[in-house]
Amino acid sequence: MSRATVQAEIGTTTCTEVPAALLILANVQSNESVAPKRAWAARAFTLVEDVVYLGLGVLLAGSSITLLIGGLIIFGQQLVAGSLGSNIVPLLDRILLILLVVELLYTVQVSFREHTLIPEPFLLVGLIAAIRRVLVLTAEFSQVQEQTDELFRRFTIELVVLTFLIIALVVSLMLLRKRGVKAERAT
Repeated sequence: MSRATVQAEIGTTTCTEVPAALLILANVQSNESVAPKRAWAARAFTLVEDVVYLGLGVLLAGSSITLLIGGLIIFGQQLVAGSLGSNIVPLLDRILLILLVVELLYTVQVSFREHTLIPEPFLLVGLIAAIRRVLVLTAEFSQVQEQTDELFRRFTIELVVLTFLIIALVVSLMLLRKRGVKAERAT
């Protein structure tokens, strides 16, 4: 490109500024050659992300199946022994843990499929974990024979904190779902 052509494109550029304009144009052309390298790097990171998600999915699926089989075995043993009623709290804890792991597996699946972090599954995992803790906490507290004032105070504080956490998670889920409905109607 000649100086006259660059000067005509730039307008009122003086002759001393033309080499700087040529350098700018040269940098634009070199940035265009970097784009394929960046695209390749982005594809490589996406591949690594997919491999990690697949690994997490396999681990979570194996964990949930192992927990389920173990829970079924314990349930059968306690049912045959007639001690199911007195051991319902650990069984309930295991059931909610399985549900939590399955929800985490769903979160990994959504993240793998969409290649984006969607907040709803994470909020559901938090909600299940908080509800699990409330159920186990209340069941354990009802089984304690000697309830000191300090134990009762700790129980009450934890229950209040968990209640506020559950309310916050439910409100967040409701707001996200309302936002999703509005976004669908807009499109």
